[in-house]
Amino acid sequence: MRSRVVISEQQDIEALESFLVERIYEFNSAATGYFDGQSFGATRRDEHGNVVAGITGYTWGGCCYVSYLWVSEAYRGSGMGASLLKHAESQARLKGCTVAILSSHSFQSPAFYAHHGYQPRAVVEGHPPAHSNVFLTKSLAGDA
Repeated sequence: MRSRVVISEQQDIEALESFLVERIYEFNSAATGYFDGQSFGATRRDEHGNVVAGITGYTWGGCCYVSYLWVSEAYRGSGMGASLLKHAESQARLKGCTVAILSSHSFQSPAFYAHHGYQPRAVVEGHPPAHSNVFLTKSLAGDA
């Protein structure tokens, strides 16, 4: 079988990523027997309907993966991030998840996550240069 590398145009990358996520989910589910994957997302909006905070991720195989959590600078420290994180954890528990997993660059929010019970499990130094990427987990079993 012959194939060739085709460089994707920027506008095609989102569709390509969705395609790859589906193929990897199919493979992982077949390999593990877990077919319970589900994406999640929630937002907080201001009085004009603009998103001022949001969280996305997915649950699969008893794990909750937080992909993104963002709060507009004007609303940081207001409790919105904590509220969204707690909501995601609560929904994950309802789906039978026993662990939450996420990553945060050293210049982002590892202290915020530690404050909410997340423990660093691995650090990749130099990602990006002069910084690091911290991988954190939190047990959701028996936690409310």
